[in-house]
Amino acid sequence: QVQLVDSGGGSVQPGGSLNLSCVASGNIYSTYCMGWFRQAPEKEREGVASIYTQSGRTFYRNSVKGRFTISLDDAKTTLYLQLDNLKPEETAMYYCAAGDIPACNTNWGQGTTVTVSS
Repeated sequence: QVQLVDSGGGSVQPGGSLNLSCVASGNIYSTYCMGWFRQAPEKEREGVASIYTQSGRTFYRNSVKGRFTISLDDAKTTLYLQLDNLKPEETAMYYCAAGDIPACNTNWGQGTTVTVSS
């Protein structure tokens, strides 16, 4: 079991930036993939970005490519998501997750709220 605590959300104007963090603890050595998901009000949860913990290979949903960057520290205990040029439609609860390839979602953080509004 892996415990995840995510943070870093907030309110920004369109075009603004945020940096989300997720600290992992527990049996992190059984984790091969970590990722970020988001769920907007009245919408289904969707994957945003993921990273394979061994190879460092990254994946992004098309709509965030070039604006979001996922990264993992060398100890593989802290996952980051840099969000740049945010759009109002990206207002959502953002969750970090960890698990097996390719789903990356066996364990979940509690979520952190991102609000993009003028």
